[in-house]
Amino acid sequence: MSIDPTSAPARVCPICSKPEVETYRPFCSKRCADVDLNRWLTGAYAIPVSEEEDEDGEASPHADPRAG
Repeated sequence: MSIDPTSAPARVCPICSKPEVETYRPFCSKRCADVDLNRWLTGAYAIPVSEEEDEDGEASPHADPRAG
């Protein structure tokens, strides 16, 4: 069974919502790809973390000892 690429839903650029271009996928242009890269490099995007117990069950050395 083959998938017909013309029947796939059109994807849009996550920066400007224009249709994506295969060369810059998932973006529409080099400009939008660069905008996204700049956001990562400047810290505008961040993956949230929570400082809890380490894998061995001990509290993190940076954790607040009054918490908990």
